[in-house]
Amino acid sequence: MGRPQGVEVAKSRTRGAGPTYSRVVSGVSGRVLVVDDNKVIRQLIKVNLELEGFEVVTANDGAECLDVVHHVCPDVITLDVVMPRLDGFGTAAQLRADPRTRDLPVAIVSACTQHEVESGIAAGVDAFLAKPFEPAELVRIVRRLVEGKDRRDGRKGAPAGRGRG
Repeated sequence: MGRPQGVEVAKSRTRGAGPTYSRVVSGVSGRVLVVDDNKVIRQLIKVNLELEGFEVVTANDGAECLDVVHHVCPDVITLDVVMPRLDGFGTAAQLRADPRTRDLPVAIVSACTQHEVESGIAAGVDAFLAKPFEPAELVRIVRRLVEGKDRRDGRKGAPAGRGRG
């Protein structure tokens, strides 16, 4: 199956770092909702994005993501695939089914097997990053998705994550 235009799959390698919520960072580049059931991976993603100026909010699984997404108003969501209660594909499908989150950029951060990529594309995922990943590649993908969202919203330079309800 060919990849639709605009879907990115990145492969990289790195060695890995209770409900948690965002830390406000001055000069923020955008707000990211990081969803992963593994606390170490969640923290690794969070730290790497915060170091690059992103505000990060975390959720433990897809169900928690859906509970907080409308309050958090992220610019991008990163999702693991294998999670309890609601997996990444189910979460992405529900985000796409909701008019308030339909256009929210979603990146899968997982093993990224061919099956995961195909299932993610079917669920409307915008980008894929294979674990283990290089932090620079994570930042590049998230930044690209935030910038693309800003262009689509026509609100480049507006405060991150604001304006949707």
